[in-house]
Amino acid sequence: MTELISNPNAWVALLTLTFLEIILGIDNIVFLSIVSGKLPASDQPKARRIGLTLAMVFRIVLLFGITWVLSLQETLFQVNFGFFDAQVTGQSIIIFGGGLFLLYKSVSEIHHKMEGDEEDGKGKSASGLSGAIFQIALLNIVFSFDSILTAIGMISMKSPAQGGFGPDGAIEIMILSIVISIGIMMIFAGPVSKFVNEHPTIQILGLSFLILIGVMLLAEGSHLAHFRFGNDVEISSIPKGYLYFAIFFSLFVEFLNIKMRKNSKPVKLHNSEIKDEKLKETDIIDQKN
Repeated sequence: MTELISNPNAWVALLTLTFLEIILGIDNIVFLSIVSGKLPASDQPKARRIGLTLAMVFRIVLLFGITWVLSLQETLFQVNFGFFDAQVTGQSIIIFGGGLFLLYKSVSEIHHKMEGDEEDGKGKSASGLSGAIFQIALLNIVFSFDSILTAIGMISMKSPAQGGFGPDGAIEIMILSIVISIGIMMIFAGPVSKFVNEHPTIQILGLSFLILIGVMLLAEGSHLAHFRFGNDVEISSIPKGYLYFAIFFSLFVEFLNIKMRKNSKPVKLHNSEIKDEKLKETDIIDQKN
């Protein structure tokens, strides 16, 4: 540990991984905000704390079981129908299933919000909290796999003599980055959730982001399983950079729209006051009649 503290490259790797974990955790915070927003106000902070704690625990456990995580890249079974070929792995099943769950949850939440089919939370605080935590835990497993696989691909586990940090040093850096990033997310999860739940357009935008992330997970799971149609068409993963750029750009535009709506005054026609007076007179006459 002392060697890592005195190594500038270790600090750069720690800062890079922490920033990466925060960026990858945006979808987690959005999901937390949407799910916890359906709970009573008293249970929402508890759901967020438990959700982020589970995210940290899952990531650290997966790091200590890194050999098992990497073993999930091995092919479990192969499918070959002539026009379709796949080599299904454990990682592809988890990530593909997570993408399906995220798509289902996002679309159903948009339906509830648009159709007004909200569940009545009275008298269901306990079951609602346990159900929310179950959903958060289920999706955290998928997010944790995605986060850990990305982190493993970024940091070198070679020995210090070969320019790396060694297996133990790399795991220590990754654990520190996870703890720091989750701590930062816990600080901002409350204000972010409050902002999301107070602005319906942000909620729909956030659910749309989750749909995009669900599609990305489906593509990544298909890529890991080597889905191939015919002889030439193979499913490839979607670069995360493109996706997160679209998310940040959309958020920036929506923040501008919110600011403009706050500062703008409603437009009135020149003869609107005359029309309002005439409508009032008509209503009075109708009431007398």
